[in-house]
Amino acid sequence: MAEARTGFSNGHPSARSVARTRETLRQLPLFCGLLSAVFYAAMLVFVPLQWAGYNSASWTVSELSAIGAPTRALWGSLASIWTLLYIAFGWGVWLAARGRRVLHALGAVIIAAGIFGLFWPPMHQREVLAAGGRTLTDTLHVVWTVGNGLLTLLAMGLGAAAWGKPFRIFSVGTMAVLVVTGALTALDAPGVDANLPTPWIGVWERINLGVWLLWVVALAATVLRQAASAASRPV
Repeated sequence: MAEARTGFSNGHPSARSVARTRETLRQLPLFCGLLSAVFYAAMLVFVPLQWAGYNSASWTVSELSAIGAPTRALWGSLASIWTLLYIAFGWGVWLAARGRRVLHALGAVIIAAGIFGLFWPPMHQREVLAAGGRTLTDTLHVVWTVGNGLLTLLAMGLGAAAWGKPFRIFSVGTMAVLVVTGALTALDAPGVDANLPTPWIGVWERINLGVWLLWVVALAATVLRQAASAASRPV
């Protein structure tokens, strides 16, 4: 009876104790999802403060890492840390799938998006673009932006298919906000290329990023609840 209470038998962990430890370890990458969202939000606040002339309402996030920008190195370093957290989160979703193909696919898409983002080509600063300094990296920056948006929408679609009605409604609503704010950002984008005033482009982009980060938090919390429930079941 004492052995059953302590979880050990003949000096060795019981099967139940080992299973619980294994489940706890499987949950750790899922916390990276929560941490990644908080970390990215902090980046959006902290990095612009290091550039005196930067305006978060009227400048894009990409301009923080633009070629020649004073915050390029800082953003790149922090973004690398965020990417590792996001990839770890995707791995956690994969581990939590328990044979559910939709969750395996969701985890794979998150990992793919993280790896894809590691190779994101930088843009030039808006004054360089306006002076005719556009190069291949600027074109590829747009391609990566579209590709990342598609991967994000795919992840949300898979998340909507994985769980019940509340999360499905939340995911579809988030996707709608992403599409609308993404379109508004795209409409203002020519002003960046021409170095013209873009008073709202940063607002649209940050709403876009904000709802995406909320979705990541909701996804991480949902998968964690599922994993915790599985860990509490008798072995």
